[in-house]
Amino acid sequence: MRRKEKRLLQFAGLLIAALLFLPNVGLWSLYRDRVFDNSPDTVDGIPQIQGVNRVGKDAQVGRDGVRRKDWHDQEAIKRDSSRSGNGEQGKAFPLTDADRVDQAYRENGFNIYVSDRISLNRSLPDIRHANCKQKLYAEKLPNTSIIIPFHNEGWSSLLRTVHSVLNRSPPQLIAEVILVDDFSDKEHLKAALEEYMMRLPKVRILRTKKREGLIRTRLLGAGAAKGEVITFLDSHCEANVNWLPPLLDRIAQNRKTIVCPMIDVIDHDNFGYETQAGDAMRGAFDWEMYYKRIPIPPELQKDDSSEPFESPVMAGGLFAVDRKWFWELGGYDTGLEIWGGEQYEISFKVWMCGGRMEDIPCSRVGHIYRKYVPYKVPGGVSLARNLKRVAEVWMDEYAEYVYQRRPEYRHLSAGDMAAQKELRNRLNCKNFKWFMREVAWDLPKHYPPVEPPAAAWGEIRNAASGMCLESKHFVSGSPIRLESCVKGRAEVSWSHGQVFTFGWREDIRVGDPMHTKKVCFDAVSHNSPVTLYDCHGMKGNQLWRYREDKSLYHAVSNSCIDSSPSERRVFMNTCDASSAGQRWLFERTNATVLELFNRGGAN
Repeated sequence: MRRKEKRLLQFAGLLIAALLFLPNVGLWSLYRDRVFDNSPDTVDGIPQIQGVNRVGKDAQVGRDGVRRKDWHDQEAIKRDSSRSGNGEQGKAFPLTDADRVDQAYRENGFNIYVSDRISLNRSLPDIRHANCKQKLYAEKLPNTSIIIPFHNEGWSSLLRTVHSVLNRSPPQLIAEVILVDDFSDKEHLKAALEEYMMRLPKVRILRTKKREGLIRTRLLGAGAAKGEVITFLDSHCEANVNWLPPLLDRIAQNRKTIVCPMIDVIDHDNFGYETQAGDAMRGAFDWEMYYKRIPIPPELQKDDSSEPFESPVMAGGLFAVDRKWFWELGGYDTGLEIWGGEQYEISFKVWMCGGRMEDIPCSRVGHIYRKYVPYKVPGGVSLARNLKRVAEVWMDEYAEYVYQRRPEYRHLSAGDMAAQKELRNRLNCKNFKWFMREVAWDLPKHYPPVEPPAAAWGEIRNAASGMCLESKHFVSGSPIRLESCVKGRAEVSWSHGQVFTFGWREDIRVGDPMHTKKVCFDAVSHNSPVTLYDCHGMKGNQLWRYREDKSLYHAVSNSCIDSSPSERRVFMNTCDASSAGQRWLFERTNATVLELFNRGGAN
């Protein structure tokens, strides 16, 4: 009897437990569905962490004996394809004037109002080469620590970065996600962020005790990392489909390879997602040490354009590196301050000291390029000091080409460089001449160390009005105006808005031949205004001819630069050799170079 009563009591207990447990499972399911939905109110939700990476194909054994498999998460891809709403599929958010108020950009340099109205789990377009969808990668890949430094980052942009990484990465490949806070003072990045990230076991937060800057903040994260590979991302990124296995696979093949994803553009205004202009290009630099992108030369182009390709220099913010190799290379130079130059230091170092660097077309990550930097760093940015330090340690005699363009760097203190030079000797690194000959051999074609002679430079004076062309603002999109010429030419510095150079690329740039800015005269069509636009070196809308009749001819629009002195406007018009208003007098000219230009394509 007692045994029967005991069984009845056990059954009753199980029944009560079931009644209590099952409704909670149902409530969790409802909550989970709400979190995964694409409406803006999911901003405080939990990301769709995949418990299992479901592969689309069976593993295959290659001739090298390595088992490879398809790492795509087909269920996640299918789920993303069905999403709709604000910003889904990477589409631009439909903006109103109210969405563009200055306050929207002030704290982040991008439109935080729009960011807050897009799901943290938004879907992105799969814009990879079609071959990427068929590629297999090693079944056994190293795991990685994802390091994301931030300072006063927007709530939604930071969380969307984390969500995209967790949503689109095989969980077994993520050792941890380390958020490194560089002394933020925004309330949402304190207790609220700690509480949110407690829900995500793989995410931890490190905080600096004072403002350190990007370089030392990354080093703090790297020093705490436990993964076999370190992957650096910026705090306003979105990882795209199957982005991680292609990176780790190359490191698995050669641990001394640093790999970079293709960096796509997330518009700072409407958050539309698209490729960079030209898409797959090699990283490079000019001799003022501005980062540049140059076409892949025919000698390096492959039949399959989805294959990795060598790149001399990285963009800087997004790359993966074997953790032990990173520290063998000395990490970042701790003498570099705050921000700037670190991408050159790590790029030169890996190539010259026994490693290599590649861009991986099948790995894509979107990045918001800010409208402007929204904060100030105590003590200022040390870009000039950092660049000189990199030049002195790594560039050997080629540093002189930098100083010719930036003479103010010559007498700048770059700090004690003995430890870095000793590191270079200890690693038995090659010289910079080797780097230019074997790695960046195509760079001088686009950015020659010795600048070819310009065709014309100085002020550009109109023969009819006696007024000069001027740019008041050296930014892309600003108009060229007609203004009174500045008197006392000898006193006009190269940075003045009335000094221009018609150089060897056959474009017209702001500045004198040794100090041109990166904006060019640009015109779209007949009757269009003449504006400044980012120089692209591809001729087209930026190709000009300075003809014998002193006209500035634009081949694309088949028209000449004209002006209205009363309105101070500068615009394209039908060419008229008899019009003094279309005759422009450069302060200095090189007749030999001009003749060569005009012979090459004069009209």
